[in-house]
Amino acid sequence: MALPDWPRAWGSPPVSATLRATPADFYVEEQLGFTPTGAGEHCWLWIEKENLNTVDAAQRLAKFAGVGEREIYYGGLKDKNAVTRQWFSLHLLNKQVDWSQWNDPNLRLLTITRHDRKLRRGTHRGNTFVLVLRHLQGDLDAFESRLQHIKAQGVPNYFGEQRFGRDGRNIDNARRWIGAGMPRKQRDQISMLLSSLRSLLFNDVLAARIAANNWCEALAGEVFMLDGNHSVFKQAPDDTIRERLRSGDIHLTGPLPGRASRVTSSEAVAELEAAVLQPHADDLAALEKVGLEAERRSLRLPVPDLQWERIATAAWRLRFTLPRGCFATSLVRELATIIVQPNDISTGDKA
Repeated sequence: MALPDWPRAWGSPPVSATLRATPADFYVEEQLGFTPTGAGEHCWLWIEKENLNTVDAAQRLAKFAGVGEREIYYGGLKDKNAVTRQWFSLHLLNKQVDWSQWNDPNLRLLTITRHDRKLRRGTHRGNTFVLVLRHLQGDLDAFESRLQHIKAQGVPNYFGEQRFGRDGRNIDNARRWIGAGMPRKQRDQISMLLSSLRSLLFNDVLAARIAANNWCEALAGEVFMLDGNHSVFKQAPDDTIRERLRSGDIHLTGPLPGRASRVTSSEAVAELEAAVLQPHADDLAALEKVGLEAERRSLRLPVPDLQWERIATAAWRLRFTLPRGCFATSLVRELATIIVQPNDISTGDKA
């Protein structure tokens, strides 16, 4: 399916630009949030890869170590057309691997250590990005003003196009799977399909709230999320809540549909969400049938550490850190209309 051009919060971008002119123009560094102990039955590898997606990297590591792919673990998927650093873990017990013989120009081993536990999906705290936008054309003064505005106000927390596959093929495959009666598939395949569906529905709800200019305005029946974690709560909007919302201490949330959960929206927000999701009855039924529990996701993505510098006449470097599950492309689309590169075949997930 062709993905919608979901509305931007801050208007049309003031410039056009090229992103990923080279892989080094899209650099991602995983922030684990803790240090491996140095001892244990799990081998942890801090790697740097280039022009290689995470799954392919895991397969190469498994082949070299002589273990099954199921014994390779990582926190999240990273982009292919990029330079990325992330952790992998291998369950080796007492098996010895001579990593000194490793020689792969696209996958470099930076640190080899041990830990008492395997690396689980979503374990990492977030990701730091260093992006270079080249060939900027347009109003550069407005571009810098937009940067300042985004640093202060954040951007919509859309799931990026990477989540949906090239030309939205993950959504098409998910709906074909539902139409075929949801036959058994490998767990990873099912997870990817369901994740894509939920992401699409969330984006549609967020888009509706941006179009109504209330994606940062508390309505009756909101579910709020504390900044910096996934704790949610309900409370009638009052002056205190509105001030906390303005300051970034809390955020409004939108639905990641599934089985009914303990905290759900109500009143005006529930009506708005139901109206947006009504055309997706089959998707909602499938998500509930497989037992996926409904969750909430922040509508706003704050970027308080956003930094930028002009490095050439028409090139700017951006640096910022995002929590896990959030997409750098959601920030970039508010800044610039990106001229797609013929070699931009990124298949990574959230960075």
